Amino acid sequence: MANVAPFAAYISEGATAPIVATLPYDVMNRKEAAAMAKKNPDSFLHITRSEIDLPDSTDAYAPEVYNKARENWLKLSQSVLHKDTTPGYYVYSLVMNGKRQTGIVAAASVEDYNNNIIRKHERTRKEKEDDRTRHISTLRAQTGAVFLTYRDSNAINSIVADTMKTAPAFDFTAEDGIQHTGWRVPAEKTAELKKAFEDVPLLYIADGHHRAASASRTQAYLAQKNNVGEADTFLSVIFPAGQLHILAYNRVLFNLNGLTAEAFLSKVRQACTLTPEAPPIPDTPGTVSMFFDKKWWKLQLRTNANANAIEQLDVSMLQNQILQPILGIDDPRTDKNIDFVGGIRGTIELEKRVLSGECSVAFSMVPTTVEQLMDIADKNAIMPPKSTWFEPKLRDGLFVHEI
Repeated sequence: MANVAPFAAYISEGATAPIVATLPYDVMNRKEAAAMAKKNPDSFLHITRSEIDLPDSTDAYAPEVYNKARENWLKLSQSVLHKDTTPGYYVYSLVMNGKRQTGIVAAASVEDYNNNIIRKHERTRKEKEDDRTRHISTLRAQTGAVFLTYRDSNAINSIVADTMKTAPAFDFTAEDGIQHTGWRVPAEKTAELKKAFEDVPLLYIADGHHRAASASRTQAYLAQKNNVGEADTFLSVIFPAGQLHILAYNRVLFNLNGLTAEAFLSKVRQACTLTPEAPPIPDTPGTVSMFFDKKWWKLQLRTNANANAIEQLDVSMLQNQILQPILGIDDPRTDKNIDFVGGIRGTIELEKRVLSGECSVAFSMVPTTVEQLMDIADKNAIMPPKSTWFEPKLRDGLFVHEI
Protein backbone atom coordinates (compact mmCIF):
# COMPACT_ATOMS: atom_id res chain seq x y z
CA MET A 1 0.00 0.00 0.00
CA ALA A 2 1.61 3.24 -1.18
CA ASN A 3 1.38 6.25 1.12
CA VAL A 4 1.34 9.23 -1.23
CA ALA A 5 0.50 12.52 0.46
CA PRO A 6 -0.73 15.90 -0.76
CA PHE A 7 1.50 18.90 -0.05
CA ALA A 8 1.46 22.67 -0.48
CA ALA A 9 3.85 23.29 -3.35
CA TYR A 10 5.81 26.26 -4.47
CA ILE A 11 4.73 26.35 -8.10
CA SER A 12 5.81 28.23 -11.22
CA GLU A 13 2.60 29.67 -12.67
CA GLY A 14 1.70 31.03 -16.08
CA ALA A 15 4.37 33.00 -17.89
CA THR A 16 6.93 32.52 -15.10
CA ALA A 17 7.16 28.76 -15.67
CA PRO A 18 9.28 28.77 -18.86
CA ILE A 19 11.56 31.39 -17.34
CA VAL A 20 12.17 29.50 -14.11
CA ALA A 21 12.08 25.86 -15.22
CA THR A 22 15.30 24.11 -16.18
CA LEU A 23 16.59 20.69 -17.08
CA PRO A 24 17.69 18.53 -14.11
CA TYR A 25 20.93 19.61 -12.46
CA ASP A 26 22.73 16.37 -13.31
CA VAL A 27 22.32 16.34 -17.11
CA MET A 28 24.78 19.18 -17.67
CA ASN A 29 28.21 20.29 -16.55
CA ARG A 30 29.10 23.54 -14.82
CA LYS A 31 29.98 25.38 -18.01
CA GLU A 32 26.76 24.32 -19.72
CA ALA A 33 24.70 25.34 -16.67
CA ALA A 34 26.32 28.77 -16.61
CA ALA A 35 25.56 29.29 -20.29
CA MET A 36 21.93 28.23 -19.85
CA ALA A 37 21.38 30.59 -16.91
CA LYS A 38 23.26 33.53 -18.41
CA LYS A 39 21.19 36.73 -18.38
CA ASN A 40 18.32 34.97 -16.59
CA PRO A 41 18.38 35.73 -12.85
CA ASP A 42 15.19 33.66 -12.37
CA SER A 43 16.61 30.45 -13.85
CA PHE A 44 16.28 27.61 -11.36
CA LEU A 45 19.89 26.67 -12.15
CA HIS A 46 20.92 29.43 -9.75
CA ILE A 47 19.51 27.11 -7.07
CA THR A 48 20.35 23.62 -8.35
CA ARG A 49 23.77 24.58 -9.75
CA SER A 50 24.56 27.59 -7.55
CA GLU A 51 28.29 27.20 -8.15
CA ILE A 52 27.71 29.11 -11.40
CA ASP A 53 27.28 32.26 -9.29
CA LEU A 54 30.65 31.82 -7.59
CA PRO A 55 34.22 32.07 -8.94
CA ASP A 56 35.20 29.24 -11.27
CA SER A 57 37.86 28.19 -8.77
CA THR A 58 35.17 27.35 -6.18
CA ASP A 59 34.82 23.64 -5.55
CA ALA A 60 31.34 22.43 -6.53
CA TYR A 61 30.91 20.85 -3.09
CA ALA A 62 32.27 23.72 -0.99
CA PRO A 63 30.04 25.01 1.86
CA GLU A 64 29.59 28.35 0.12
CA VAL A 65 27.90 26.59 -2.81
CA TYR A 66 25.08 25.31 -0.59
CA ASN A 67 24.82 28.64 1.23
CA LYS A 68 24.56 30.40 -2.13
CA ALA A 69 21.85 27.97 -3.18
CA ARG A 70 19.84 28.83 -0.07
CA GLU A 71 20.34 32.56 -0.66
CA ASN A 72 19.12 32.19 -4.24
CA TRP A 73 16.21 29.99 -3.14
CA LEU A 74 14.99 32.54 -0.62
CA LYS A 75 15.07 35.27 -3.27
CA LEU A 76 13.25 33.26 -5.91
CA SER A 77 10.67 31.72 -3.59
CA GLN A 78 9.70 35.15 -2.26
CA SER A 79 9.61 36.94 -5.59
CA VAL A 80 8.65 34.71 -8.50
CA LEU A 81 7.15 31.44 -7.29
CA HIS A 82 3.65 31.02 -5.89
CA LYS A 83 3.24 29.17 -2.58
CA ASP A 84 -0.02 27.25 -2.22
CA THR A 85 -1.57 27.51 1.22
CA THR A 86 -3.53 24.24 1.18
CA PRO A 87 -1.98 20.79 0.65
CA GLY A 88 -3.02 19.19 -2.59
CA TYR A 89 -1.99 17.02 -5.50
CA TYR A 90 -0.90 18.20 -8.93
CA VAL A 91 -0.91 16.75 -12.43
CA TYR A 92 2.16 17.19 -14.64
CA SER A 93 2.02 16.34 -18.34
CA LEU A 94 4.89 16.21 -20.82
CA VAL A 95 4.44 15.80 -24.58
CA MET A 96 7.37 14.76 -26.77
CA ASN A 97 6.98 14.01 -30.47
CA GLY A 98 3.23 13.76 -30.03
CA LYS A 99 3.44 11.23 -27.20
CA ARG A 100 1.94 12.34 -23.87
CA GLN A 101 3.14 11.20 -20.44
CA THR A 102 1.09 12.37 -17.46
CA GLY A 103 1.79 11.86 -13.77
CA ILE A 104 0.76 12.92 -10.28
CA VAL A 105 2.98 15.33 -8.36
CA ALA A 106 2.88 14.33 -4.70
CA ALA A 107 4.89 13.78 -1.53
CA ALA A 108 6.03 10.16 -1.43
CA SER A 109 6.83 8.50 1.89
CA VAL A 110 10.41 8.17 3.16
CA GLU A 111 9.19 5.27 5.30
CA ASP A 112 7.91 3.54 2.14
CA TYR A 113 11.34 4.09 0.57
CA ASN A 114 13.12 2.69 3.61
CA ASN A 115 10.76 -0.32 3.77
CA ASN A 116 11.00 -1.14 0.05
CA ILE A 117 7.41 -0.24 -0.76
CA ILE A 118 9.20 2.12 -3.13
CA ARG A 119 11.53 -0.21 -4.98
CA LYS A 120 14.98 0.49 -6.38
CA HIS A 121 17.07 -0.94 -9.20
CA GLU A 122 20.28 1.11 -9.06
CA ARG A 123 23.22 1.55 -6.74
CA THR A 124 23.94 5.08 -5.61
CA ARG A 125 27.26 6.84 -5.21
CA LYS A 126 28.08 8.31 -1.82
CA GLU A 127 29.48 11.58 -3.17
CA LYS A 128 26.27 12.27 -5.10
CA GLU A 129 24.15 11.38 -2.08
CA ASP A 130 26.30 13.67 0.08
CA ASP A 131 25.80 16.53 -2.36
CA ARG A 132 21.99 16.32 -2.57
CA THR A 133 21.64 15.65 1.17
CA ARG A 134 23.54 18.86 1.94
CA HIS A 135 21.53 20.70 -0.71
CA ILE A 136 18.14 19.59 0.68
CA SER A 137 19.04 20.11 4.34
CA THR A 138 20.57 23.55 3.72
CA LEU A 139 17.61 24.82 1.68
CA ARG A 140 15.00 22.94 3.72
CA ALA A 141 13.43 22.27 0.34
CA GLN A 142 13.41 19.48 -2.23
CA THR A 143 14.04 21.16 -5.56
CA GLY A 144 14.04 18.14 -7.86
CA ALA A 145 11.43 15.41 -8.13
CA VAL A 146 12.03 11.67 -7.95
CA PHE A 147 10.55 9.98 -11.04
CA LEU A 148 8.36 7.10 -9.81
CA THR A 149 6.18 4.61 -11.67
CA TYR A 150 3.51 2.04 -10.85
CA ARG A 151 1.38 -0.54 -12.61
CA ASP A 152 -1.51 1.36 -14.15
CA SER A 153 -4.61 2.18 -12.10
CA ASN A 154 -7.96 3.03 -13.72
CA ALA A 155 -9.02 4.97 -10.62
CA ILE A 156 -5.97 7.26 -10.78
CA ASN A 157 -6.30 7.63 -14.56
CA SER A 158 -9.89 8.80 -14.13
CA ILE A 159 -8.92 11.53 -11.64
CA VAL A 160 -6.10 12.66 -13.91
CA ALA A 161 -8.47 12.87 -16.89
CA ASP A 162 -10.95 14.98 -14.89
CA THR A 163 -8.18 17.29 -13.67
CA MET A 164 -6.92 17.89 -17.21
CA LYS A 165 -10.32 19.37 -18.10
CA THR A 166 -9.65 22.28 -15.72
CA ALA A 167 -7.54 25.38 -16.38
CA PRO A 168 -3.78 24.66 -16.15
CA ALA A 169 -1.45 26.45 -13.77
CA PHE A 170 1.19 26.55 -16.51
CA ASP A 171 1.47 25.43 -20.13
CA PHE A 172 4.55 26.07 -22.26
CA THR A 173 6.78 24.45 -24.83
CA ALA A 174 10.46 24.45 -23.90
CA GLU A 175 13.32 25.18 -26.26
CA ASP A 176 13.76 21.46 -26.95
CA GLY A 177 10.20 21.18 -28.26
CA ILE A 178 8.75 19.38 -25.23
CA GLN A 179 5.43 20.71 -23.94
CA HIS A 180 5.02 20.98 -20.16
CA THR A 181 1.59 21.48 -18.57
CA GLY A 182 0.59 21.44 -14.90
CA TRP A 183 -2.75 21.45 -13.09
CA ARG A 184 -3.93 21.49 -9.50
CA VAL A 185 -6.06 18.46 -8.71
CA PRO A 186 -9.48 19.78 -7.53
CA ALA A 187 -9.69 19.83 -3.74
CA GLU A 188 -12.74 17.59 -3.74
CA LYS A 189 -10.66 14.87 -5.41
CA THR A 190 -7.88 14.87 -2.78
CA ALA A 191 -9.26 12.14 -0.52
CA GLU A 192 -10.27 10.02 -3.51
CA LEU A 193 -6.79 10.22 -5.01
CA LYS A 194 -5.10 9.39 -1.73
CA LYS A 195 -7.32 6.32 -1.41
CA ALA A 196 -6.57 5.30 -5.00
CA PHE A 197 -2.84 5.29 -4.24
CA GLU A 198 -3.45 3.22 -1.12
CA ASP A 199 -4.71 0.54 -3.50
CA VAL A 200 -1.39 0.64 -5.41
CA PRO A 201 0.78 -2.04 -3.77
CA LEU A 202 4.21 -0.82 -4.91
CA LEU A 203 5.97 2.15 -6.44
CA TYR A 204 9.21 1.92 -8.42
CA ILE A 205 11.99 4.46 -8.90
CA ALA A 206 12.39 5.00 -12.61
CA ASP A 207 14.90 7.83 -12.28
CA GLY A 208 16.21 9.75 -9.28
CA HIS A 209 17.78 7.14 -7.00
CA HIS A 210 20.21 9.69 -5.58
CA ARG A 211 17.44 12.19 -4.84
CA ALA A 212 15.40 9.53 -3.04
CA ALA A 213 18.37 8.26 -1.04
CA SER A 214 19.27 11.85 -0.12
CA ALA A 215 15.72 12.52 1.05
CA SER A 216 15.95 9.48 3.33
CA ARG A 217 19.28 10.63 4.72
CA THR A 218 17.96 14.16 5.24
CA GLN A 219 14.98 12.82 7.18
CA ALA A 220 17.25 10.77 9.44
CA TYR A 221 19.57 13.75 10.00
CA LEU A 222 16.72 16.11 10.89
CA ALA A 223 15.08 13.49 13.13
CA GLN A 224 18.23 13.49 15.27
CA LYS A 225 17.69 17.23 15.72
CA ASN A 226 13.95 16.81 16.42
CA ASN A 227 13.27 19.10 13.47
CA VAL A 228 11.81 16.86 10.78
CA GLY A 229 9.12 19.19 9.51
CA GLU A 230 7.86 17.66 6.25
CA ALA A 231 11.11 15.80 5.57
CA ASP A 232 9.38 12.46 6.15
CA THR A 233 8.11 12.81 2.57
CA PHE A 234 9.85 13.69 -0.68
CA LEU A 235 8.89 15.42 -3.92
CA SER A 236 7.91 12.96 -6.62
CA VAL A 237 6.15 12.71 -9.96
CA ILE A 238 4.39 9.37 -10.29
CA PHE A 239 3.62 8.05 -13.78
CA PRO A 240 1.72 4.93 -14.86
CA ALA A 241 4.12 2.40 -16.35
CA GLY A 242 2.10 2.13 -19.55
CA GLN A 243 2.98 5.71 -20.49
CA LEU A 244 6.72 5.61 -19.93
CA HIS A 245 9.12 6.04 -22.80
CA ILE A 246 12.47 4.31 -22.26
CA LEU A 247 15.25 4.79 -24.79
CA ALA A 248 18.38 2.73 -25.17
CA TYR A 249 21.56 3.68 -23.33
CA ASN A 250 24.17 3.01 -25.99
CA ARG A 251 27.90 2.35 -25.66
CA VAL A 252 31.05 3.66 -27.34
CA LEU A 253 34.60 2.37 -26.85
CA PHE A 254 37.64 4.59 -27.22
CA ASN A 255 40.00 1.77 -28.29
CA LEU A 256 39.96 -1.93 -29.20
CA ASN A 257 41.93 -3.12 -26.19
CA GLY A 258 45.11 -3.54 -28.26
CA LEU A 259 43.44 -5.58 -31.01
CA THR A 260 43.75 -4.94 -34.72
CA ALA A 261 40.52 -4.43 -36.65
CA GLU A 262 40.84 -7.92 -38.12
CA ALA A 263 41.50 -9.56 -34.76
CA PHE A 264 38.58 -7.69 -33.18
CA LEU A 265 36.11 -8.82 -35.85
CA SER A 266 37.42 -12.38 -35.59
CA LYS A 267 36.80 -12.47 -31.84
CA VAL A 268 33.32 -10.99 -32.28
CA ARG A 269 32.50 -13.70 -34.84
CA GLN A 270 33.57 -16.33 -32.33
CA ALA A 271 31.37 -14.80 -29.62
CA CYS A 272 28.15 -14.27 -31.60
CA THR A 273 26.63 -14.28 -35.07
CA LEU A 274 28.01 -11.29 -36.98
CA THR A 275 26.30 -9.98 -40.12
CA PRO A 276 27.26 -6.89 -42.15
CA GLU A 277 24.83 -4.25 -43.43
CA ALA A 278 22.60 -3.94 -40.35
CA PRO A 279 20.13 -1.13 -39.53
CA PRO A 280 21.51 1.41 -37.02
CA ILE A 281 18.72 0.60 -34.54
CA PRO A 282 18.11 -3.10 -33.81
CA ASP A 283 14.49 -4.21 -33.72
CA THR A 284 14.54 -7.38 -31.62
CA PRO A 285 15.88 -8.18 -28.12
CA GLY A 286 19.15 -10.07 -28.18
CA THR A 287 20.27 -8.15 -31.25
CA VAL A 288 22.82 -5.33 -31.16
CA SER A 289 23.90 -3.02 -34.00
CA MET A 290 27.63 -2.25 -34.07
CA PHE A 291 29.15 0.68 -35.94
CA PHE A 292 32.66 -0.25 -36.99
CA ASP A 293 34.80 0.22 -40.10
CA LYS A 294 32.40 2.89 -41.39
CA LYS A 295 29.35 0.61 -41.46
CA TRP A 296 26.73 -1.00 -39.26
CA TRP A 297 26.96 -4.69 -38.36
CA LYS A 298 24.34 -6.94 -36.76
CA LEU A 299 25.34 -8.90 -33.65
CA GLN A 300 23.03 -11.75 -32.69
CA LEU A 301 23.96 -12.40 -29.08
CA ARG A 302 23.71 -15.81 -27.43
CA THR A 303 20.56 -16.12 -25.31
CA ASN A 304 19.88 -18.50 -22.45
CA ALA A 305 16.29 -19.17 -21.39
CA ASN A 306 17.55 -20.35 -17.99
CA ALA A 307 19.43 -17.12 -17.26
CA ASN A 308 18.14 -14.80 -14.53
CA ALA A 309 16.36 -11.52 -15.26
CA ILE A 310 19.56 -9.46 -15.14
CA GLU A 311 21.54 -11.83 -17.34
CA GLN A 312 18.78 -11.68 -19.97
CA LEU A 313 19.08 -7.90 -20.39
CA ASP A 314 20.71 -6.86 -23.64
CA VAL A 315 23.09 -4.60 -21.72
CA SER A 316 24.21 -7.64 -19.69
CA MET A 317 24.61 -9.93 -22.68
CA LEU A 318 26.66 -7.29 -24.52
CA GLN A 319 28.83 -6.78 -21.44
CA ASN A 320 29.34 -10.49 -20.79
CA GLN A 321 29.87 -11.63 -24.38
CA ILE A 322 31.67 -8.68 -26.02
CA LEU A 323 32.73 -5.82 -23.77
CA GLN A 324 34.38 -7.79 -20.98
CA PRO A 325 36.00 -10.78 -22.73
CA ILE A 326 37.04 -8.98 -25.93
CA LEU A 327 37.41 -5.31 -25.04
CA GLY A 328 38.51 -5.75 -21.42
CA ILE A 329 35.72 -3.74 -19.75
CA ASP A 330 35.64 -5.38 -16.33
CA ASP A 331 33.72 -2.61 -14.57
CA PRO A 332 31.78 -0.27 -16.88
CA ARG A 333 31.17 2.07 -13.93
CA THR A 334 34.83 3.01 -13.69
CA ASP A 335 36.60 1.89 -16.88
CA LYS A 336 37.96 4.87 -18.84
CA ASN A 337 37.70 3.05 -22.18
CA ILE A 338 33.88 3.15 -22.28
CA ASP A 339 31.37 5.96 -22.53
CA PHE A 340 27.57 5.96 -22.59
CA VAL A 341 25.32 7.82 -25.02
CA GLY A 342 21.64 8.35 -24.23
CA GLY A 343 19.29 7.20 -26.95
CA ILE A 344 17.80 10.70 -27.27
CA ARG A 345 20.98 11.66 -29.14
CA GLY A 346 20.32 9.07 -31.82
CA THR A 347 22.61 6.76 -33.74
CA ILE A 348 24.01 9.69 -35.72
CA GLU A 349 25.90 10.66 -32.56
CA LEU A 350 27.40 7.16 -32.41
CA GLU A 351 28.52 7.37 -36.04
CA LYS A 352 29.95 10.86 -35.47
CA ARG A 353 32.10 9.78 -32.54
CA VAL A 354 33.54 6.82 -34.42
CA LEU A 355 34.03 8.58 -37.77
CA SER A 356 35.80 11.48 -36.03
CA GLY A 357 38.38 9.06 -34.63
CA GLU A 358 37.43 9.83 -31.04
CA CYS A 359 36.05 6.30 -30.61
CA SER A 360 36.83 2.97 -32.25
CA VAL A 361 33.47 1.21 -32.10
CA ALA A 362 29.88 1.92 -31.04
CA PHE A 363 26.99 -0.31 -30.01
CA SER A 364 23.29 0.50 -30.45
CA MET A 365 20.78 -1.56 -28.45
CA VAL A 366 17.10 -2.32 -27.94
CA PRO A 367 15.83 -0.38 -24.89
CA THR A 368 15.28 -2.11 -21.56
CA THR A 369 11.53 -2.37 -20.87
CA VAL A 370 9.60 -1.04 -17.88
CA GLU A 371 8.48 -4.58 -17.08
CA GLN A 372 12.11 -5.72 -16.96
CA LEU A 373 12.93 -2.83 -14.62
CA MET A 374 10.05 -3.67 -12.27
CA ASP A 375 10.79 -7.40 -12.37
CA ILE A 376 14.39 -6.81 -11.33
CA ALA A 377 13.35 -4.34 -8.61
CA ASP A 378 10.85 -6.88 -7.27
CA LYS A 379 13.74 -9.33 -6.91
CA ASN A 380 15.69 -6.72 -4.91
CA ALA A 381 18.35 -6.93 -7.59
CA ILE A 382 20.49 -4.19 -9.15
CA MET A 383 20.48 -3.46 -12.86
CA PRO A 384 23.77 -2.98 -14.71
CA PRO A 385 24.95 0.64 -14.93
CA LYS A 386 23.41 2.80 -17.64
CA SER A 387 20.62 0.37 -18.46
CA THR A 388 17.82 2.90 -19.05
CA TRP A 389 17.44 6.38 -20.47
CA PHE A 390 14.09 8.02 -19.76
CA GLU A 391 12.69 10.78 -21.93
CA PRO A 392 11.34 13.36 -21.65
CA LYS A 393 13.20 14.72 -18.65
CA LEU A 394 11.22 16.34 -15.82
CA ARG A 395 11.91 20.05 -15.42
CA ASP A 396 13.24 21.37 -12.14
CA GLY A 397 11.60 24.45 -10.68
CA LEU A 398 7.98 23.78 -11.65
CA PHE A 399 7.14 22.27 -8.26
CA VAL A 400 9.15 22.57 -5.04
CA HIS A 401 8.48 20.84 -1.72
CA GLU A 402 9.50 22.88 1.30
CA ILE A 403 10.39 20.74 4.30
